[in-house]
Amino acid sequence: MTEPDRPAPVDPSELGFERIVYEKAPPRATITLNRPEVLNAFDFRMLRELARACEDASWDDSIRVVVLTGAGRAFCVGADLKSWSEGGYLGNPGEYWKWFGAFKDAHDRLREIGKPTLARINGICVGGGNEFQMACDLAVMVENTFIRHVGPEHGSVPAGGATQWLPIMVGERRAREIVLLCEEIPARKAEEWGLVNRAVPAAELDAEVDRFVENLARKLPQTTRYARQHLNFWRDLAWHQTINHARDWLALSMATEEPQEAIKKFLEKK
Repeated sequence: MTEPDRPAPVDPSELGFERIVYEKAPPRATITLNRPEVLNAFDFRMLRELARACEDASWDDSIRVVVLTGAGRAFCVGADLKSWSEGGYLGNPGEYWKWFGAFKDAHDRLREIGKPTLARINGICVGGGNEFQMACDLAVMVENTFIRHVGPEHGSVPAGGATQWLPIMVGERRAREIVLLCEEIPARKAEEWGLVNRAVPAAELDAEVDRFVENLARKLPQTTRYARQHLNFWRDLAWHQTINHARDWLALSMATEEPQEAIKKFLEKK
């Protein structure tokens, strides 16, 4: 598709997405991470498609709320480490730096979309998947799953949202527990800690998402957009003060032995 001449939305079918499913049923748009065979782990193309879908939704005045979810039994388990290995990102700081730019852009498009976003956490939510759900305004989670960070075990500092936003959302000590211990945080505990808004039985997930969407869609769009901008202040401050430093440091880190060996061991166990 050629670049648009103006900020006009298009029919999702025109965008040719392969890694996500993008649907519009005003006032709702739904973005589904669609690589269930790898638990919706994101590769470069998925990140680019996510950014483009967020851009289109931001241009569509008929869309009042954007829902982010996953296909199959996972919400998202973070970066596709196999694509890192096969794509030449490990041991190549310049290429990893480019990859991280797509990750950063997807985050920025989602967070700066100009309308409320809701994470529908339908299953396992790990690493960068949790960072994407934290980038949303609100989150509803199925109660029989968990959130987890694994960066210190796999050689990647979770500095694409977790280290910036977890202290704001759950407090210093709990943030350190999540990042450093790498233990599963059950849905009910995530709700109690403020990491998600609701944890509900699987049979009630869609009804609760619908309730949130219907409520949000009734709000005045311009006023809501500016309210979001103010609510994002501390998250934006933490993000913009650190993300480009993280991009450079992580790129250099991928040339060292520790992450390369950790990722190799992880892939051999799969």
